[in-house]
Amino acid sequence: MKAINYPLYMLFLLFFSATVSAQYITVDDNVPFEDLVRDVLIDNPCANVSNITVTSWAFGAGNSYGYFTSGTSGFPFQDGVLLTTGRATSAIGPNSNILSEGPASWPGDLDLEQALGIVGSSKNATVLEFDFLPLANKISFDYIFSSEQYLTNPSPNQCSFTDGFVFLLKEANGTDQYENLAVVPGTGIPVKTNTVRGPGTICPASNEAYFDAFNGFEHPTNYNGQTVVMKAQANVTPGVLYHIKLVVADQGNNLYDSAIFLGGGSFNIGKDLGSDRTLANGNPLCHNETYILDATETGTNTYQWFKNNTPISGATNPTYTVQDAGAYSVQITLDGTVCTSTGGPINIEYAPVLNPSQATLVQCDDNNDGITVFNLLNATSQIITTDPNIMGVFYYENQNDPNPIDNASSYTSVPKTIFAKALNEYGCFSFIEVFLEIANNNVPVPAPIEVCDGDDNQDGIHEFDLTSEVTPTITNGLPAGLTIAYYATSDDALIEANPLPNNFSNTTPVQEIIWARILNGPDCYGIIPVTLIVNTFTAPDFEDQEKYLCEGFNSITLSVPDAYESYLWNDANASTTNRITVTSAREYTVTVTDLNGCEDTKKFIVEPSGRAEITSVEINDFAGGENSVLINYTGLGDYQFSIDGTNYQDSPLFINVPSGFYIVYVKDINGCGVKEKEIYVLDYPKFFTPNNDGFNDIWEIDYLRREHPRAKISIFDRYGKLLYSFSGQADGWDGNFNKQPLPASDYWFNITLENNRVIKGHFSLKR
Repeated sequence: MKAINYPLYMLFLLFFSATVSAQYITVDDNVPFEDLVRDVLIDNPCANVSNITVTSWAFGAGNSYGYFTSGTSGFPFQDGVLLTTGRATSAIGPNSNILSEGPASWPGDLDLEQALGIVGSSKNATVLEFDFLPLANKISFDYIFSSEQYLTNPSPNQCSFTDGFVFLLKEANGTDQYENLAVVPGTGIPVKTNTVRGPGTICPASNEAYFDAFNGFEHPTNYNGQTVVMKAQANVTPGVLYHIKLVVADQGNNLYDSAIFLGGGSFNIGKDLGSDRTLANGNPLCHNETYILDATETGTNTYQWFKNNTPISGATNPTYTVQDAGAYSVQITLDGTVCTSTGGPINIEYAPVLNPSQATLVQCDDNNDGITVFNLLNATSQIITTDPNIMGVFYYENQNDPNPIDNASSYTSVPKTIFAKALNEYGCFSFIEVFLEIANNNVPVPAPIEVCDGDDNQDGIHEFDLTSEVTPTITNGLPAGLTIAYYATSDDALIEANPLPNNFSNTTPVQEIIWARILNGPDCYGIIPVTLIVNTFTAPDFEDQEKYLCEGFNSITLSVPDAYESYLWNDANASTTNRITVTSAREYTVTVTDLNGCEDTKKFIVEPSGRAEITSVEINDFAGGENSVLINYTGLGDYQFSIDGTNYQDSPLFINVPSGFYIVYVKDINGCGVKEKEIYVLDYPKFFTPNNDGFNDIWEIDYLRREHPRAKISIFDRYGKLLYSFSGQADGWDGNFNKQPLPASDYWFNITLENNRVIKGHFSLKR
């Protein structure tokens, strides 16, 4: 800052000697606030300051505001204005105790609460206000925000405390709301303890790039932490009266004081020359580009431009045209007064000069008509490799065209020269020539590539390994080291778009044409059609087949039609005929080939089998027509059963079998033979009609004399009177008793078989 008046200076010396060590800041809290604004904070003739007021708290002989110096402490500001929420002199280091000095009755500030978005009231507000009339169009000042709320070991509820500071600006005679200039750079976020905070505590870090440090004991100030030096700035209109209100306050209660340090003489009123044009900002100037700096202010002014702090000879106009890199600034003497407004510095840098090389595209002419399709994008790789600063390339018919070629990937043309516009990341560009040429050095079309469809689904689709199956047929006789790419269409091959994968499955069954292009070599070898043929082969009736080797037989013959080019069996002899004789049960396969060399395979499953042995037949007879027969058997085969030799069933059990003579059959369904056995099923008749008509005149049991000749049969009337008895060998009963015919009625019988089985029942005699 500029030197302040001598009496004030002497007051400072007396204060310094009495209160402070050189490693801490010094603070005088009795300097008149008008002097703090005019002589310390502003100290600039380019602003007329008036209407200065302060709202604070008086601590006996001291105040909550004052004048500070850094002494030899290393504090970032040499001197300046201090506003606190406690006693100003308590800001002097070391950081030995928590400051919570303002009383609860000390009010806050509504404008601060609104600007910071504080919920609830604020406390302990120190407010410094003044009007100023700027003579230039930009103001700024430097500040540091310090607070006891920057705790290194806070509790969770302390993370939400929001002590803060506002630099409020508005036109003095206007109705606009205040604008808060104390915000996080590049944002609208107010600077508070929870919007600018470093990492390392349980409280979340926020905008930590603008946080300086959590303080230990030996610190120039008695606060727990502070921001880095920050700048508040705004554009203003020269000659318009503005009002500034600087406020620092506690949130909610009067605990944990905070302070704002305003850099002495940092309240700058000057000319805004615009943003830096630098590589870091992503907006440098391009080679041979000029840039006009405009410092024009109203009134009768004088100007002097500087480059790197050195006056530029003859540069005394309101504008200056930049032609090379440097830091440019201007001094403006406004209306011939002592007010000198400074503009800048603005840093100007130039992007590196692009030096791309020319490119040549040699394309094939698929029909020799002198016109072909070029993929101009293939030249991009050539151009980019010549200069690492090139980020993009566009193509034009000529350098004056406003629009680039819009079909660069498929550009139809005769041989000619076009232009490429190479751009760097900043939009700077250079034009270079691109030569389009046509060359023909055609490779003979190879013979069709024929393969067999090798999977079970004979759909004419095959996965080709283009490198191993196709490439050798193209490169035969050509120089070594050629690289070939394959495409679905000739147009794709011409512009090298959409190359096919090396493992390519044809999309058209049986036959498809793809296109090959040699990508390297001394010349264009043409676009080569390649015919892919997938032969299919499915032999008829080649489903798996079961065969049976019957027990007692030595061999069977397996065969397929004698209609194929070759045969190969998997037997011990690797037989090559269409039939073989086998003597053991297992799986046999035969692989046959057709004229194209394609294969199909048939499998024979040879299983053992044989005739059954009937071990017994269980007959449940005398069941009144509900007789059953169960055939018990053994054997290797799969069997079916019959009791009439015609109708077979899978079950060996027969039910509801009428009485009679039967031959039971057990048949091997695999053709290994039939086994049979005679049986009798006995049953009694339900009635008889002894009327001498020669039909059903005798009640007798069929086949009884055959199966049970010694059986004893007794017949009774309903009263139990024995009427007739006979043996299994005798004839049956004729319906007479003592040679007299008995009446039609029901009669009862007992049959005792030779195995002592007794069957009882009844039957009807009908006349």
